[in-house]
Amino acid sequence: MNVYTTDKIRNVVLLGHGGSGKTSLVESMAYLAGLTSRMGKVADGNTISDYGKEEIKRQFSIATSVVPIEWDGVKINLIDAPGYFDFVGEAEEAASAADAAIIVVSGKAGIEVGTEKAWELCDKYKLPRMVFVTDMDIDNASYRQVVEDMTAKYGKVIAPFHLPIRENEKFVGYVNVIAEKAYKWEGKEALECDMPEYSQSYLEQYRETLMEAVAETSEEFMERYFGGDTFSDAEIRAALKTNIDDGNIVPMSMGSSILCQGVYTLLDDIVKYFPSPDSRKVAGVSLKNNDVFEANFDFSKAKSAYIWKTIVDPFIGKYSLIKVYSGVIKTDDLLYNLDKDVEEKIGKIYVLQGNKPIEVKELHAGDIGAIAKLTAARTGNTLSTKANTIKYGKVELPTPYTYRRYKVPNKSEIDKVSQSLQKMMHEDQTLRNVNDAENHQLLLYGMSEQHLDIVVSRLASEYKVTIELTDPKVAYRETIRKKSDVEYKYKKQSGGHGQYGHVKMTFEPSGDIETPYIFEQMVVGGAVPKNFFPAVEKGLAESVGKGPLAAYPVVGIKAVLYDGSYHPVDSSEQAFKMATIQAFKKGIMEATPILLEPIMSLKVKVPDANTGDVMGDLNKRRGRVLGMNPVGNGWQVVEAEVPMSTIFRYCTDLRSMTGGAGTYEYEFARYEQCPSDVQEKEVAARAAKVAENNVDE
Repeated sequence: MNVYTTDKIRNVVLLGHGGSGKTSLVESMAYLAGLTSRMGKVADGNTISDYGKEEIKRQFSIATSVVPIEWDGVKINLIDAPGYFDFVGEAEEAASAADAAIIVVSGKAGIEVGTEKAWELCDKYKLPRMVFVTDMDIDNASYRQVVEDMTAKYGKVIAPFHLPIRENEKFVGYVNVIAEKAYKWEGKEALECDMPEYSQSYLEQYRETLMEAVAETSEEFMERYFGGDTFSDAEIRAALKTNIDDGNIVPMSMGSSILCQGVYTLLDDIVKYFPSPDSRKVAGVSLKNNDVFEANFDFSKAKSAYIWKTIVDPFIGKYSLIKVYSGVIKTDDLLYNLDKDVEEKIGKIYVLQGNKPIEVKELHAGDIGAIAKLTAARTGNTLSTKANTIKYGKVELPTPYTYRRYKVPNKSEIDKVSQSLQKMMHEDQTLRNVNDAENHQLLLYGMSEQHLDIVVSRLASEYKVTIELTDPKVAYRETIRKKSDVEYKYKKQSGGHGQYGHVKMTFEPSGDIETPYIFEQMVVGGAVPKNFFPAVEKGLAESVGKGPLAAYPVVGIKAVLYDGSYHPVDSSEQAFKMATIQAFKKGIMEATPILLEPIMSLKVKVPDANTGDVMGDLNKRRGRVLGMNPVGNGWQVVEAEVPMSTIFRYCTDLRSMTGGAGTYEYEFARYEQCPSDVQEKEVAARAAKVAENNVDE
């Protein structure tokens, strides 16, 4: 592939609801641009951008992929982002690397939740955007309905550039609103034809919208518009480009990806109307003088790049996908990674066409490419030179709240599983592997249950290791309500020295559940020598890790050693420690032990129409709804406190209630006493486990 200067580059992300046709549109563009000799199909598993085993198997995009194509002397870096919400982190990374977006909408399905989320993502990253309506070859696809719905939702910024022509229920051509001409497809060619009568009224309406937008770009144009003057095509296109860049106009077009219809004009519009990187702003901090470094995709400034995505594939290796923010990155450059404090020599530079690396000599500012085998590099790192060290802010990705416990059935694979998950986390920033040592479990965090299921499937198919997902243990705690007074005498005789330790202790609530225990001694007359006090406390420290009620950590107790006895020969630290452990078990069970459960502060953002369902569901989860806060545009944030044990599968249920629109976040609030039925269930489960293992824990 040729080397392109900044002004000849367009970085375009394809966003939209899952199944709206983004991958098929990329395939159509690649075919028209001559990148492929035949179009692949998602159903056949042979598309350029969906190349992963899981993507082929499930027939939808899981990871973002880049497909650069050449069109009319311009390099268009097409970034195909997943549409399903399980992979929103991939879509965020894709949007952060783009300079413009195409929101893909199915003409059959119309506006979906993913359409709205795509629009929000464009707003977040200030991306100029177009809307492309696919599936126009399907009988019940309605372009006009999508235009009306988009206009009702987003206002006058929606500006159709084309209208469909149908004959005998078939999509046969289009009307160009700017040129006011009609075209029909004859094979691959679009030939001019007569304007259909039914298109005339829509053409006038849509063209009026465009002319108003053109007039608003300057006072001179406004005067000409009200004076009844007409604008030339060149004036219209220049004004539209300015408005599209500013987000004041969102062009709409349509076509059929499968038939390659409407895609040719879409590629032309990308080149004509979308900005090159040098018209956008980006800034970091220069550590040389602590000043703001205005990179702005200027090829003449010091070299710098941002790693916006990492690919770690068992078959093609590791690639760091970069966007060059300034300067020109060349083969054999020495680049410094500030985040890792490592200087590495760049070997070969590539552009990736899906999973196919193509070597290039250099990448100019604004271009997207890949560097292989940067050992220390991670997503979010900045690359620059030591002479001009620059730091860019990291892209903020959503926090994963869905988690499951996992086990490795084959103990010999534990290390390999850990390494494989580490590689997958380099790729997927919304995946977390957590060792919950306190509750003796390994936890896998992701964006949804489907996300975690795909991780398990990928581990098996790509890394040849197996893990099993189960429901996690809740981080319950044990404490006491009353005071108890107990004693325990530990005696053992087995030849030679025996073991003897005797303690009398009280246990009562300390009032501080942040602290496991408070230990005091009130021994008088040397009944227990001072040198055994540390052994007693050691016994307490070991005991609070696993309580006698249901084997959960014990908190909020005050233990007082007030008496006991010892043997001058047989007493030892071990004996007093064991006596304390047994006294602890007895004392806790006699002091009305209770189970505490973690309570989470939950915030759920939902459309107004779904608030009743969401609040009703929270009540079923033993939640306490604290209130609702309107956040505009028909959305509410429901705030509640919910037991942690009831929100494991909340992601799936919330999506079901809101059609995928709702989002949530939570954080730990405090511990509260469990209801008696929950406590009884946990105690019974513990007793069953002890009986099954035939051990007394």
